[in-house]
Amino acid sequence: MLKQVAPEFTTNWFEMSKPRWEALIPQAQPSRILEIGSYEGASACFVIEKLGNQKPIEIHCIDTWEGSIETREQDMPAVERRFDTNTAIVIEKATHEVKLTKHKGRSDRILARLLAEGYAGYFDLVYVDGSHQAPDVLCDAVLGFRLCRPRGIMIFDDYLWTDRSASEPDVLRTPKPAIDAFTNLYSKKLRFFPAMLYQVYLEKLSD
Repeated sequence: MLKQVAPEFTTNWFEMSKPRWEALIPQAQPSRILEIGSYEGASACFVIEKLGNQKPIEIHCIDTWEGSIETREQDMPAVERRFDTNTAIVIEKATHEVKLTKHKGRSDRILARLLAEGYAGYFDLVYVDGSHQAPDVLCDAVLGFRLCRPRGIMIFDDYLWTDRSASEPDVLRTPKPAIDAFTNLYSKKLRFFPAMLYQVYLEKLSD
């Protein structure tokens, strides 16, 4: 039995998204979730808490837990430990089975491996919140699309994020151009959900 009774988060990054997720997740009712970028597990815990008392769910979480531009000053081993503890707490409280698979490593390699293992069109919900570098985001988007089932949901975080630590703006160090490129190229296979601009919500219409 875990001594800690509630998840603990050192950031409030997910709070901005929570109102939209409060409406979307119970409505969409995903059973198989893929999360690219997990950090301390805030979004994964939210999904488990919302759905784990209603039905069995399966969630795959991908992260390097090595840090990035925006987290390079963080104690990443401690962040990973909080992810492990936080998700364990909410899974223990769930009344239905929650199968969580933790994938530690680069998202491009793990997503490609999932495709090779037969997970194409498998996931009901794909959440892209990993690297904020445009080339990485585009790779996550294209591979995530292939892993998402038709009529499944894709969510992109940090659409308007900018690297404030940079000495001068660099469009390639932001998610927006990658998300724009992906949605333009796949426009006939996607439907937008109305949402605040900081996140992009899409329904995959077809492969």
